[in-house]
Amino acid sequence: MSELRPLLVTLPITVKTYDIDFAHIVHNAVYIRWLEDLRQQLVAEHYPMEQALADGRTPILTHTDIHYKWPTRFGDEVVGHMWISQLSRTKWEVQAEILANGLVAAAATQNGYFADLKTRRPTRIPERLREKWMAIAQ
Repeated sequence: MSELRPLLVTLPITVKTYDIDFAHIVHNAVYIRWLEDLRQQLVAEHYPMEQALADGRTPILTHTDIHYKWPTRFGDEVVGHMWISQLSRTKWEVQAEILANGLVAAAATQNGYFADLKTRRPTRIPERLREKWMAIAQ
């Protein structure tokens, strides 16, 4: 991991029996759930949901782009990594990798924004999150 990965979170993942298909390979839709778990971890560590709700904001996911590179099977050692790769005034982008036995099984990019809970309109990136990200990314 030599490239810059601001606000990186790492999450060990256990493949469950209900995650696999008839060929004992993790179903593609499961990776999307794992990305959700990683985003939840990122939020918990860097801008907790309780704080976001108290601030009248919520993160909104607008796009997911995922590339499946290597099959993951039941019993594999799986770990996910996610980091905030871009922040603008109102939008965020995260990147993720899910590794199985040390190989990149999937790589993803997700985009979104924060919405005001009352108006449901985009709002600025929370200052606390922006400051943490800028301290590393710049």
